[in-house]
Amino acid sequence: MGKVAFITLGCKLNFAETSTLARLFASAGWEEVKPGPDVDCFVVNTCSVTEHADKKCRNLIRRLHKTAPDARIAVTGCYAQLKPQEILAIDGVDLVIGAGQKGELVRLALDGQQGAYGYSCEIDAVESIFPAWSSGERTRSFLKVQDGCDYHCAYCTVPLARGKSRNIPIAELVAQAHEIAAQGIVEVVLTGVNTGDFGKTTGDSFLSLLQALDAVPGIERYRISSIEPNLLTEEILRWIASGTKFLPHFHIPIQSGCNRTLKGMHRRYTAEQFEAKIQLIRDILEKPEERFTRVFFGIDVIVGFPGETDEDFEETYRLLARVRPAFLHIFPYSRRAGTPAAERTDQVQESVKTERAARLQALSDRLHAEFTAANQGRKAKVLFESTMKGGKMFGYTENYLRIERPYDKNLIGKIVETTI
Repeated sequence: MGKVAFITLGCKLNFAETSTLARLFASAGWEEVKPGPDVDCFVVNTCSVTEHADKKCRNLIRRLHKTAPDARIAVTGCYAQLKPQEILAIDGVDLVIGAGQKGELVRLALDGQQGAYGYSCEIDAVESIFPAWSSGERTRSFLKVQDGCDYHCAYCTVPLARGKSRNIPIAELVAQAHEIAAQGIVEVVLTGVNTGDFGKTTGDSFLSLLQALDAVPGIERYRISSIEPNLLTEEILRWIASGTKFLPHFHIPIQSGCNRTLKGMHRRYTAEQFEAKIQLIRDILEKPEERFTRVFFGIDVIVGFPGETDEDFEETYRLLARVRPAFLHIFPYSRRAGTPAAERTDQVQESVKTERAARLQALSDRLHAEFTAANQGRKAKVLFESTMKGGKMFGYTENYLRIERPYDKNLIGKIVETTI
């Protein structure tokens, strides 16, 4: 049908969706190529988590149009859902595809209509869910289990861009896991907008999903991507610890360690509850001699939320220093139209956000170095990837430490026990 190039911005959920779109285009006879002047259609999957992400997308579209002026440009994703008219006004854009029509993107890309058109960009009307999983790698696949969010945090546009929380049926996800295993992929990362909120559509529990996926032959390891602390229950943790394929690696948002700020954010837990949950995870998954070494915690934190004082920030800093995660994902607060936080008059200066982010980054660097040092000398199982750089290959341990060794193509996609 022609040559199509895909560009993905944002989270792993977007990558899973783009990979699925690529398979749909391939099955319709399109040839996937890298972006270039001979492309017939560009598909851009966008992010809108910050104003910088929006700007990055606009600049990218302009570059693509300049590279191949006659190519059709189809834009989907969160930015497309939130601001379709803004994207349609960009020179070169032909299609803006909302959440309800992603599965129709292949057909719409062939539509001969002249001019720019938007499809299914009213999020309130979106009840369907686009199933997706990533392929193309020999080691790991991202499996979308859930979409949308009902939490409505004060700073977040995700409910506006992704709609209400909804999920794919367990039987369908198990079938997709079998497809992934048939490709020789041995590790699956479960992804979604609010992953632990799984079950809103079908009435199932997140634990039921984990148990069903754990039984799929061929998949040897599972990771749970970002999950809210209030949704990672003791029942789930004790089941994981009972001898399952799920790994001691958790990506958990705290956003702030100050209760006043958490309340302003409309978060559903206190700083004390968060700290207790981290302690519970360690109590269940770590032996005393493994404390602060076995479980990898990646924690999201926002700095400079409206009204955050120096003391509020210090509370967050002290809590994170006590909890000792292996890594911090640090986000300076970004004012997003349509959210309650954007209307507040007590916005924090950008220079203050930058200074606080730098302090947390230094803390993250120190904590990650300590976590790495504490794991040296331990035996670990590493899944090696195909990338080669400087004669080395890379892989990840069960607790997400990045390991390098001399390149050996026979180890690609294999889980190998090694001493760190």
